[in-house]
Amino acid sequence: MTVNGFQRGESGGGPSECDGRYHDDRLMLAALSTGWYAGGSRCLRMIRVTSTQTGRSVLAQVVDEWDSRRGCRDNIVDTSTAVWAALGLDTNVGEVPVSWSDA
Repeated sequence: MTVNGFQRGESGGGPSECDGRYHDDRLMLAALSTGWYAGGSRCLRMIRVTSTQTGRSVLAQVVDEWDSRRGCRDNIVDTSTAVWAALGLDTNVGEVPVSWSDA
């Protein structure tokens, strides 16, 4: 899992693929790699993200795609700072192992 900014002007770039809007990073949000994004079929649906380090799980809403066709890895769950906080993780680490499933 990596950390992403979903608000205007942050590292996430433009508005989300699912609804063309920016989103508040205080919300539980996720972007999935292209294959997992599945052509948008998971848009606005909830996924369960579980930290393999802390064992905590949270629900996050899929709002964007992490485009694997443009150089991004194909196994990334990119989430808001709220997800990191709820999982008890430090965003300064940059990348942590997680598992995820449809909720």
